[in-house]
Amino acid sequence: MKAVGEGDYVIDSRDGRIGRVMGREGPYVQLRPPGGGREWDCPPDALRNVPPAVLLRARVRERNRQGRLPG
Repeated sequence: MKAVGEGDYVIDSRDGRIGRVMGREGPYVQLRPPGGGREWDCPPDALRNVPPAVLLRARVRERNRQGRLPG
């Protein structure tokens, strides 16, 4: 897996959730679901790259929730 930075989308391989990297807290990476919601902590070794089609769906979902695109 490539190095991740704030704003990157990743998959938490423990449960398959997609999250946007919000930062780091101690040994964990903080993730937030696309479009907002409650953050969760994920160990860096559980992060996986998001396939392009899944990433596109996540970004569209986030934009729709922000009201920038018609829902």
